[in-house]
Amino acid sequence: MTGQAGPAALRRGGRRRTAALLVVLLPVLLPALLLLPATGAGAAGAKATTAGTKATAADAKPVVTLSARQAGKGGEITVKGRGWRPNALLMMLICGRSTPDRGVIGGTNSCANADGRAVTTDAKGGFRKKLPVAEPPVPCPCVVHVATVTGERADADAGFVVAGHPTAPLPKEGTGGRLAVLATARLEGDSGILTWFGAPPARRLVLTVGNLGSAPVEDPVFEIGTAHGVFAPQWEERPWRGTIASGRKARIELPVELAAGAHGDYQISLRYGGKVLVEQPWGVGRPWGVTLFWVLLCLVVPAAVFRIGMAVVDKVRPRSSRAPARTPARSPRAPARAGRRRRPRPTAATAGRRAPGTATNPPAGSTDDPAATTAALPWFTPDSAPSGNRPTTKGQS
Repeated sequence: MTGQAGPAALRRGGRRRTAALLVVLLPVLLPALLLLPATGAGAAGAKATTAGTKATAADAKPVVTLSARQAGKGGEITVKGRGWRPNALLMMLICGRSTPDRGVIGGTNSCANADGRAVTTDAKGGFRKKLPVAEPPVPCPCVVHVATVTGERADADAGFVVAGHPTAPLPKEGTGGRLAVLATARLEGDSGILTWFGAPPARRLVLTVGNLGSAPVEDPVFEIGTAHGVFAPQWEERPWRGTIASGRKARIELPVELAAGAHGDYQISLRYGGKVLVEQPWGVGRPWGVTLFWVLLCLVVPAAVFRIGMAVVDKVRPRSSRAPARTPARSPRAPARAGRRRRPRPTAATAGRRAPGTATNPPAGSTDDPAATTAALPWFTPDSAPSGNRPTTKGQS
């Protein structure tokens, strides 16, 4: 009995100590236990609020407001915007034949592009910018059109009236066929050697479109737009011959050509019925052949001008300043002048025929005679020398 009661007593003592410890720690742990769920719920609520804010910001559509709904040409209005991407580059234009519901009919060809303004949004996606009032190239109704230049496409329109500008009704919306792109568009083709020397780069825009409307589309007229950098695209019509029945698809190939000497990053856009279907980037290399030509031209032309200038200077300078002309050196074997006669050298045969005592001096008339070259004094001859100058012989007194 004693051995069985001992462990039971120990167990009861341990329970009492645990209960006493809980009683002591309960006042300390109770506030923490009460605050923990509230903190977790608050954090979860904050996360949900942040997620909701982000979702609202992502789902929010860009909005544009104007300081005045009507103004005349030469005036100025203030354009405000919100709901745009932070630090986004935007372009503001006054466009005709447009409404906020249908957008800009005809694209930027209906806008006063020369009087547009660029603006960059702040960190919250808002902006404020003044815009001069100009008349668009087409009649009103008009809008102030704001659209992104780079990145994801986004735009917004605000109705505006240009005082004194003519108005015309909008074209009716078509109820026939409706084309949509079914496959990724691509640019096909390659540049030749002439493009390296500045020829216009050319490609083919290939895509597959389908008719989602209820009526066939016959001979659709597409528009190809080419944009370089931050500039708005320049649109050109590209007709396509053929018929696309309702529910059918077709492969479209349209030529794309840039200006001569074009290089850099371009954006090719395809538009049909006022709606942009495709945007395709195109990087065009620099025409290094033109650069090489100008480098060679800058080297050859100055050298040619220098040579021509030296030739002209040599022709027009005075003769006294010219260097004397060099006379050709006379050859030692050249023949003697016609007026001089050279005395032949005596040979052994002719020397033996001479009489002993004969002088070997040349005759007086010879040109090789020294006496002929030196004039003798008239008062003195070798035979009439003064006696005082004659040499005396030994023994004479």
